[in-house]
Amino acid sequence: MKDLVWDKILSVGVTEIDEDHHKLIHIFNILNHAISDGESKEYLAATLDELVYCTVWHFSHEERLMLKHRYPEAEDHKAEHQELIQSAKELQRRLLQPGASFAEEHVLFLEQWLTKHILTADGRLGTFLSRVM
Repeated sequence: MKDLVWDKILSVGVTEIDEDHHKLIHIFNILNHAISDGESKEYLAATLDELVYCTVWHFSHEERLMLKHRYPEAEDHKAEHQELIQSAKELQRRLLQPGASFAEEHVLFLEQWLTKHILTADGRLGTFLSRVM
């Protein structure tokens, strides 16, 4: 799998959110390389933990901004955050089972999980925040 590359299409127009997204993409790429390099399951699990932890923190950051600026789509956006975290934790749980291994399909799932949210829900949030901040 190739690296995710940060470019203008992933920008939501709010520096602090873009910085968070850049960090998440960096961790995703570390995980992607670790899988390609055949790193240990323990290392892969630790890297996935870091990605999930940073994502949870990032979602809290966005939710704080939504509250502060009274984002009208906040409840739907927050529900999407919860859904994304649940799906990532379910992937973690499955991958930690004995005999399980990381595969290209898992990397693809995480890539789509990350980029789809940035390009859709976060894009709308960024447009709103750019007007009110």
